Amino acid sequence: MNDSIRFILNGEDVTLGDVRPTETLLDYLRLKRRLTGTKEGCAEGDCGACTVLVGRLIDGKLHYEPVTACIRFMGSLNATHVVTVEHLAAKDGSLHPVQQAMVDCHGSQCGFCTPGFIMSMYGLWLSNDKPVRADIEKALQGNLCRCTGYEPIVKAAEQVSHTRPSALFDPLEKTRSDIISRLWAMRNSETISITTVEGRLVLPGSLDALARVLSEEPTATIVAGSTDVGLWVTKQMRALNPVVFINHLTDLQSITAGDGGFTIGAGVTYSRAFQTIAGKVPTLGRLIDRIGGDQVRNMGTIGGNIANGSPIGDMPPPLIALGATMKLRSLAGTRMLRLEDFFIDYGKQDRRPGEFVESIFVPYPAEATKFAVYKITKRRDEDITAVLGAFYLTLDTQGDVNDIRIAFGGMAATPKRARSVENALMGKPWNETTIEAVRAEFDADFQPLTDWRATAAYRQLTAKNLLTRFYLETSGTPAELRRFEEVA
Repeated sequence: MNDSIRFILNGEDVTLGDVRPTETLLDYLRLKRRLTGTKEGCAEGDCGACTVLVGRLIDGKLHYEPVTACIRFMGSLNATHVVTVEHLAAKDGSLHPVQQAMVDCHGSQCGFCTPGFIMSMYGLWLSNDKPVRADIEKALQGNLCRCTGYEPIVKAAEQVSHTRPSALFDPLEKTRSDIISRLWAMRNSETISITTVEGRLVLPGSLDALARVLSEEPTATIVAGSTDVGLWVTKQMRALNPVVFINHLTDLQSITAGDGGFTIGAGVTYSRAFQTIAGKVPTLGRLIDRIGGDQVRNMGTIGGNIANGSPIGDMPPPLIALGATMKLRSLAGTRMLRLEDFFIDYGKQDRRPGEFVESIFVPYPAEATKFAVYKITKRRDEDITAVLGAFYLTLDTQGDVNDIRIAFGGMAATPKRARSVENALMGKPWNETTIEAVRAEFDADFQPLTDWRATAAYRQLTAKNLLTRFYLETSGTPAELRRFEEVA
């Protein structure tokens, strides 16, 4: 068993044996290393001012991803390469092309958010040789500028996409082989356990080791991406002890597509899952594009979104509508569970002491199935859901409802199916008269709350209107009723 984590910070190997369970990368960079180019803005992963790159080995290749340092815990960084904005410029002070483009295009206003934009643009520059404007806008979803519009910043990203000097200029490209060798040397299959006066953090070396740790510490907080748990610390000031990190466990990070559906490991991030999911179920791909920004999607996991049990989690309703099942694991073995049965009450899930989510199986929609997901928020991008509705429908040869599954988030204490609405629709003609008649059944299914995201009345009316929208989109309307910019 090891008692320290190892990672690379810019060009330096770092070994730390005194790490608090909830110490954030942002605090470490600013307070302990004085790398103050990484800014603190929102402290909840929304604004992107603290964006850095984290490189990790995936299938033997080195991938760099923008992440938000404010909610990234130090315990999740073992065998990674952390890159801050200070690492981009050459030793003689020459700016990196990404930085120079921001100067040339006047993309920096007050300058506070600029380092975060630079790092997001740098991540795109590394991963996409010829980004179109949609790629640029997606890469910058997780960065907020408080001064003005984004056009000069987008123009800077467009300019730098055409400026690709010799790889020897770029600090990451010219050291890629060396970094890969150093990261391989830092990986091991031993469990890492670090105890400080503020608590204990554990990085299990395997799934069996994870099961043993949770058997011994059934109340431990499991951290995958920390996109939600991070806010428990930065906003609620909660002390978590012990904390068990699982984002390094490769056995949880595979997504495989089979004949009947695809299996998602609990540690698969949204970004890693996107290509497979969008290819098999395009509707889910569009939903993932609206979950946070790139930084959040690079950290957050589908398994974590489910295991957390939030009533406004985006993935459970559509996966419930698709009939997903999940595999739970512990020292006692594994068990399968319908996803909709996992959620019992607010903050309570059917996860026994010592159990963890190992994977989720999602069946493909049948060819004749009509499937839609609607996410309602105050702003379109990077916003928490007020109401999310998922609809799964098959009709018989007469045009009557043969099967219908409707699941909502934001309407109850848990993600929940609209059973009364479903029962009222079964066997009925799929027409406007039927839809108008069953809208009132939502009142029997849901009694939503009023909060700062939406009133109860708004949520109830929205749920009813989403059923009507689904009917219109499945009854001869040639395209989804999406906003123009979404279609374009």
